Amino acid sequence: MHWYVDVLKKYAVFSGRARRQEYWMFFLFNLIITIVLAIVDGALDTQVLQLVYSLAVLIPGLAVAVRRLHDTGRSGWWILISLIPLVGFIILLVFLASEGKPEANEYGPNPKYAPAV
Repeated sequence: MHWYVDVLKKYAVFSGRARRQEYWMFFLFNLIITIVLAIVDGALDTQVLQLVYSLAVLIPGLAVAVRRLHDTGRSGWWILISLIPLVGFIILLVFLASEGKPEANEYGPNPKYAPAV
């Protein structure tokens, strides 16, 4: 759960790097919360909860994705490749799932080896 909270604490931090675990744990918790809210919204015959939650985590989700791309040595602008139908999403998924660069890069030191604060 701390992975989810850590991403929310860095609400709009687009600089630095994010490990795979940080990104995918945030994604997993987002998915679980969205499913639960969809069930609740279905029972209440509304979509308000899901919409409010989606808007609340939009910026942190983009920020962690950009930091994840930084970890692989790519610019955050690569997130726009997802706008290309089908192929763009697959390419972005491969980028987000790939191992980060072990050495420090222009976006900072490797978070895997950085001391915990």
